[in-house]
Amino acid sequence: MATTDDSFDGLTEHCQNCGLETPHEVSVQLRTESRKEENAQFSREPYRVAECKRCGARTSQRMNNA
Repeated sequence: MATTDDSFDGLTEHCQNCGLETPHEVSVQLRTESRKEENAQFSREPYRVAECKRCGARTSQRMNNA
């Protein structure tokens, strides 16, 4: 997962695309999973999104796979 070091923002992760530990920008996004309009308000799920600052590759992972 993510580690901190002496980089500018302090967050590095392994990038599958680069094959290295690189700085990443990490955020949490709410995504609507239902395509039905009447259920959309009840189907929002949090996703962890990480973007490599070196190559721009993005990964996302659903945070509550209960």
